[in-house]
Amino acid sequence: MWLIVLALAAVIATALWYAKDEKGEYRLGFLSLILWGTTIMVLVDHVMGYVAEGGAFFEVTTEAAALSVVLVIVALIVWEVSLLVRDPKGKLMNLKRG
Repeated sequence: MWLIVLALAAVIATALWYAKDEKGEYRLGFLSLILWGTTIMVLVDHVMGYVAEGGAFFEVTTEAAALSVVLVIVALIVWEVSLLVRDPKGKLMNLKRG
């Protein structure tokens, strides 16, 4: 389940980056890289687990769905922090000035 949700989120982020973030202002490319990296990591984990232990390749349980949501939320938090640090519209700098 994690693999499916992360791959879907990575595809959506990549499509948004390609279509909407022409100047790189919102760092959607960074979000896309985070999600694709996580997707590849989970794919390797699933393949190694399947080869070593056998069983089902996709786990469709409530816990797997919850973990999928948590992984996407963590990726979004990391992206938002990087966006706030970069402050592309200068809104945080305006708050500091008064």
